[in-house]
Amino acid sequence: MTDGTLDDRGIDLVTQEKKQVIRESEALEFYSSAETPEDVGGLGVLKQWLRLRERAFTHEAREYGLPTPKGIALIGIPGTGKSLTAKMVANLWRLPLLRLDAGALFGPLVGESEERTRRALRITETVAPCVLWVDEMEKAFAFGYGDAGTSQRVFSTILTWMQEKTAPVFVVATANNIAGLPPELIRKGRFDEVFFLDLPTYEERREIFAVHLRKRRRIPQDYDLDRLAAESEGYTGAEIEQAVIDAMFEAFSEKREFTTEDISRALKRQVPLSVSQRETIEVLRNWLREGRARSASFEEVAEAEEKFVPLKLEIPRE
Repeated sequence: MTDGTLDDRGIDLVTQEKKQVIRESEALEFYSSAETPEDVGGLGVLKQWLRLRERAFTHEAREYGLPTPKGIALIGIPGTGKSLTAKMVANLWRLPLLRLDAGALFGPLVGESEERTRRALRITETVAPCVLWVDEMEKAFAFGYGDAGTSQRVFSTILTWMQEKTAPVFVVATANNIAGLPPELIRKGRFDEVFFLDLPTYEERREIFAVHLRKRRRIPQDYDLDRLAAESEGYTGAEIEQAVIDAMFEAFSEKREFTTEDISRALKRQVPLSVSQRETIEVLRNWLREGRARSASFEEVAEAEEKFVPLKLEIPRE
């Protein structure tokens, strides 16, 4: 109506209006996602699972008789790419990405929390098809004490919606602490699959280094990726990225290009989670070995974990 025409310029205007509607929900946030599978190192099984469902929201899929995917739960060690994966899914499938801020659902008035929850879910269905990202769901669905059952009612509303929804909303829920997850949350029917994101393998670490070097306009072949992958055993993807950044700062202060040696030194200065939170990580891995989730990594890693083969952790020390 403003321009007197309907063309590609209208897309930005419509997108801005959708963002405004989403902001009014108070608990939803519109994310602009540019991450691609190439920006996420490793996780080969998870990526393949997503690619097989890339056309799952099309009319052709409905005609074929396929159901709309419900969602996935990403459980695992902090810094292994769970949030990055949520953004990658939306961009891979070319769908809007909404992030649910569960803390913003709760209001001080009687019945306000339940109404905010219903409104957020109703707006999500209005924007559908879309991806709904529930970050750190163990905190989002933690039950409060002395709140007259408000937390329980909000949780029940979301669970029922996840089970019964017919709108094409794909839920990506992430969690670091399995102890805080109610069993009924991650059972089949609410999620299509539960993936476990472990510490990256040698090949995955090599790929992660290459991703972060390319992201900073460097040629990965100029660095000894085999050496870096070997020296970073037990490090998460986030820790690998930080080592690259630390190496760049050191070289930048000396007005020179950073090298493999700089990254190596940066790795040795870190204390990785696999050392500082060894017990917590072992609990998470045992949860996977009990068959409660599927490895998001390469198939050979999944097979090893099914046979209760522990992954060796040897942290290089200075």
